[in-house]
Amino acid sequence: MIRIGINPLTWTNDDLPSLGSDTPLETCLREARDAGYVGVELGNKFPRTAEKLRPILRAHDLDLVSGWYSGRLLERDVDAEWDAMSAHFKLLHALNCEVMVFAEVSRCNHGDQRAPLSQRPRLPEGEWPRFNERLTRLAERMKSAGLRLAYHHHMGTVVQSPQDIDEMMSGTGDAVGLLLDTGHLTYAGGDPVRAAAQYVSRIVHVHCKDVRKSVLEHVRNEDSSFLNAVLEGVFTVPGDGMVEYRRVLEPIARAGYSGWLVVEAEQDPAIATPHIYAKMGFDHLSSVTAELFA
Repeated sequence: MIRIGINPLTWTNDDLPSLGSDTPLETCLREARDAGYVGVELGNKFPRTAEKLRPILRAHDLDLVSGWYSGRLLERDVDAEWDAMSAHFKLLHALNCEVMVFAEVSRCNHGDQRAPLSQRPRLPEGEWPRFNERLTRLAERMKSAGLRLAYHHHMGTVVQSPQDIDEMMSGTGDAVGLLLDTGHLTYAGGDPVRAAAQYVSRIVHVHCKDVRKSVLEHVRNEDSSFLNAVLEGVFTVPGDGMVEYRRVLEPIARAGYSGWLVVEAEQDPAIATPHIYAKMGFDHLSSVTAELFA
């Protein structure tokens, strides 16, 4: 069964907390459910214990989808990473999540509004084997404990480009699942349709982020920082940009994918009214999935 969830970035931004800082969690959850979503990912306003979060989600008839975890496997070994993620892992597991969103943030610059994306970190060839080995062992440990690792390629990090993704996927074991983010891959110059077909057997989570083509061209020409690109409006919800979701989701549907599709479109909520865009994204994805996942 395919399920459609949403990330609270539509209402409040984790990387740039000034965006939506005055929006209560209650508003986010109520408007998400009203738009049709059945699940949400974690955001910076969510309680981080199962005892507190469970009744809040139940009150809105929402499930917890997953939550971002900032990994540092380039800086610490698997045991240290496991210890660092322990509380986050337990929260997701207690609330019946199936995957943990994992992104390596060592050396990253996506949270620095002054840093152009051309200065994002790149992993030297000699560092890939150790990183991939650690990532595989961590993913295997997570899987045995009840959660799949869903690796999130992300602008401004060491796994950003299509080549980075290929390097990681070819060098890791099957326990390492891929989070396909249509917006980040498009921004990075990749083709989410190709990636969906190529890695369909290892896709365990999907972020449905659309891209405004004209804004993308502008921020690339300006060599903008990731956060300034967000403020410029490079991202939007499915159906409002250049990503062809039917073509992206076709191979995933054929392969029998039964996880979450998550609308994630960080925008300035003062410009892109959250409840309007949330409904727009849900309606578009619902239309596409009604045929493909029937």
